[in-house]
Amino acid sequence: MNENEKLILNLIKENPFISQQELSDKVGLSRPAVANIISGLVKKEYVQGKAYVLNEQNPIVCIGGANIDRKFHITDELVKGTSNPVTSETSIGGVARNVAENLGRIGEDVLLLTTSGNDAEWQHISDLSSPFMNVDYVEKISSESTGSYTALLDQHGSMTMGFADMSVYDKITPEFMIKNTYLLNKSKCIIADLNCPKETIEFLCSYAEKKEIKLVLIAVSGPKMNRLPHNLHAVDWLILNKDEVESFVGKDAQTEAELIQYIGEIRSLGVKNLVVTSGKDKIIYDGDEGQRQFEVKKVDNVVDVTGAGDAFTSGLIYGWLKSFEIDKIIDLAKANASKTIQTAYTVRQDLDKKQLIKDMEAL
Repeated sequence: MNENEKLILNLIKENPFISQQELSDKVGLSRPAVANIISGLVKKEYVQGKAYVLNEQNPIVCIGGANIDRKFHITDELVKGTSNPVTSETSIGGVARNVAENLGRIGEDVLLLTTSGNDAEWQHISDLSSPFMNVDYVEKISSESTGSYTALLDQHGSMTMGFADMSVYDKITPEFMIKNTYLLNKSKCIIADLNCPKETIEFLCSYAEKKEIKLVLIAVSGPKMNRLPHNLHAVDWLILNKDEVESFVGKDAQTEAELIQYIGEIRSLGVKNLVVTSGKDKIIYDGDEGQRQFEVKKVDNVVDVTGAGDAFTSGLIYGWLKSFEIDKIIDLAKANASKTIQTAYTVRQDLDKKQLIKDMEAL
């Protein structure tokens, strides 16, 4: 950086809304010369270009699903082949978006990177998400519909069946990532869900390894486990459930010993830390701290399990980024998931940093 660049950058730091003419008057250069210097600072990523916003933030970048979620609650036993009475509700969701909102509510600086339709559904998602994350870099595609997910829930709040319209995420291509590498370069951590195409996940693994950026991968369903690469050396955390483990290895785990064996097979692909959840059963961790199992406390007043996995993941990531020990990391994850399923919300509305710590201590 030359002396004129340093001088202009310092003036922008003092007043991010300073005009080019004011800069010109202060440094003794023509306004076009100042404009060229600012353009150079943008290209070098010292400023973001809009109102000379200094590029000093290191956000968590969440990549993947941002959906409209529709939930249908069955009021009686499900009867196939006929109409069933239900109550319904619509909310916003998507794994990457849900994790982003959880982390944003906890107080982290978060940026959502995804594709959407240019429609009312996306505008609704944007309006409700923007208080907790930066959505300025979402690419809206007029020929696509915003992603949607429909869940059929039984009387106990457990999912009976789910339907996903997610073709818009096929547009999260490596080329889309390349256009946004300046965002990845400044990130504290990249979080990607497997709504992204396999080639995009492979690109993120390669890029994160090259640039030494922290990387977390989150599964979204058994059928999409074929998007998980077989080289996971760049992955700091991989979060799965039992069904997703079985889908990836192509075998059902009849016993706990078989499940642990399959987890070991996935860990051998190079991932540093692997966590597997099984609903009400034990949480299995295999990673830098060795292999551990953690009990799950029974929750009596379950309202809705939708979003539990995303809440768990968010608590885990928060604890990890704070460099907590594995026991505390898992406790944060369990606390957030437990409190989330006791509400009707995919992301609980009372979540903040103090509340999360309080909930963890009450476990």
